[in-house]
Amino acid sequence: MNNDQIAGKWKQLKGEAKVLWGKLTDDELDIAEGNKDKLAGLLQERYGKTKEAAQREVDDFFSRY
Repeated sequence: MNNDQIAGKWKQLKGEAKVLWGKLTDDELDIAEGNKDKLAGLLQERYGKTKEAAQREVDDFFSRY
């Protein structure tokens, strides 16, 4: 899924992301707007993940859809 497709489906995917990453607020998910880099950065901050681990998790998430 490319960035344009992600942005178009973000409202639907946001609920799934909220379930998976419950520490992220709705406002943070709105700010991410489906941007993989922003979302990975939020995961790094909230969950203390490495950049690589956060990016891998985000990539896995989007590969499901």
